[in-house]
Amino acid sequence: MKRTITSLILLIMALNSFANSTAQPLLANPFMGMWGLDIEGGGAGWLNVHEDQGFLDAELLWIGGSVVPVSNVYLLNDNTLRVTRTNQVKRSSDRSHTVTYTIEVKKVGDVLMGTMSSPNRAGNGVSIKNFTGKRMPPMPDTPDLSKLKYEKPIKLFNGKDLSGWELMDPNKANGFKVVDGTLTNDPVQPEDGEHISYGNIRTVQDFGDFNLKLEVMVPEGNNSGVYLRGLYEIQVVDSYGKELDSHNMGALYSRITPSEAAEKPAGEWQTFDITLVDRHVTVIFNGKKIIDNQPAWGPTGGAMSSNVLSPGPIYLQGDHGNVAYRNIVLSPIK
Repeated sequence: MKRTITSLILLIMALNSFANSTAQPLLANPFMGMWGLDIEGGGAGWLNVHEDQGFLDAELLWIGGSVVPVSNVYLLNDNTLRVTRTNQVKRSSDRSHTVTYTIEVKKVGDVLMGTMSSPNRAGNGVSIKNFTGKRMPPMPDTPDLSKLKYEKPIKLFNGKDLSGWELMDPNKANGFKVVDGTLTNDPVQPEDGEHISYGNIRTVQDFGDFNLKLEVMVPEGNNSGVYLRGLYEIQVVDSYGKELDSHNMGALYSRITPSEAAEKPAGEWQTFDITLVDRHVTVIFNGKKIIDNQPAWGPTGGAMSSNVLSPGPIYLQGDHGNVAYRNIVLSPIK
């Protein structure tokens, strides 16, 4: 009997020890939370490390595209985190490869120091990008929009020329021009000859929080985007008739899905009334509130920076397709 009790006690102690050893890494994980990433050579990212039903999980934004769940995330040791992300690449009509991108991160004080490595396309080496990361600041409380006060409205487009706007990358072509009082992007490619790389345009002036009103017309099958403070993309795309999605017209790209589909058919003028204050976004599209004072937890793909507290420009995507804008007016919030 004593032997049985002793064995039972030892078993309970072993189970407790095992439970503690498996739970401890999650509890002590210094990488938990949301991080803004600044990537060598330009571009921003976002990493959210969290616990989900007892296991470690994460979502990642890397320069462009969407915020997506990672393939795997785990601690190598007390101060090193490894994250993998995979992508299916079609090599030929009958062959595709799974490409693995590996992030390895160390925490140095309050800062992340990391690398992203992936195989070169030809399989003859490894491409490595360095990055740093800082913990995202706490999200402010939901603002009371009824109490906002505005400064004098600023007309961002004069209907005559591109005064107040500039290319973000001077090495790229500018497809924007003024046509009949509208700011029109027409990234034409030559029928024969080298592909032309078109750039995005931004306001010369930077802004803090604001209300932005504009009209936009998207031809069938085309795509653009309006970036708030160079951080958050409000999607501009021909998505008329499609199911609700965080990549549709009026969405905070890959982060917030519109509450309803308010698009008009392609080729018609449509209206935006957008408020960004205290990192919360409200979008009234064609007179319907489709995003209601929702938090923007981090930058979207194509963001100029990961610093969600800094002022920034309005920028318009010019590398995707045809689009026209007019009546672009910004009212800074006091």
